[in-house]
Amino acid sequence: MLAAAGQAFRELFTPPFRSVLWKCVGFTIGLLALLVIAIEWTFGHFVHWPHWIEATVEWLGGFALVVGSIFLVPPVTSLIAGLYLDDIAAEVERTDYPSDPPGRELPPVQAIGLALKFFFVVLAVNILALFLLLIPGINAIAFYLGNGYLLGREYFELAAMRHLPVDEVKRLRKANVGYVSLCGLIIAAIASVPVLNLITPIFATAFMVRIYKQLAARAGLSPARA
Repeated sequence: MLAAAGQAFRELFTPPFRSVLWKCVGFTIGLLALLVIAIEWTFGHFVHWPHWIEATVEWLGGFALVVGSIFLVPPVTSLIAGLYLDDIAAEVERTDYPSDPPGRELPPVQAIGLALKFFFVVLAVNILALFLLLIPGINAIAFYLGNGYLLGREYFELAAMRHLPVDEVKRLRKANVGYVSLCGLIIAAIASVPVLNLITPIFATAFMVRIYKQLAARAGLSPARA
């Protein structure tokens, strides 16, 4: 597991991955910047308070937005990167498993559907964790356990669906739910670190392709390397 994670992380900085990474980072920062501008414009245009109150509220609002971005960046990045995840999975398979049959590229409609699914699943968990900030300790547990399970499940199924029918994918995941969730915790740990969380979808895809190959080999479904 850790070896696969380390290999996936190192691979992020190779040319094929860098191009996708920069696209995801650029789009994500752009969307968050538009959100900040929209909030400031709305506040300044419709609300008129004394200057010192406006300055205080803007300062507190900016701080809240920085804190909130820790929770917003993973779902936003997942939405954008969802359009490129097939390319990442194909590159990992081509370079690390050249003797294995290549995976099937997901149809465009299904790829967009998965991107939206990733977005709403991750957004829901992070909104819940954001509300649980009011309960010290519980929010961290909710963030890691929730994201660990959901991110592990979603990215594993993405990697596996390139090779197996949906029913077989779900059976394989359920048979290894503990292991897949532990892998998801690694993804959640990266998703919780500001700036580093921008690489989450690309890292998670490269990582879970390797995990799928390992588990499929153990189940006798397809050849795979360690």
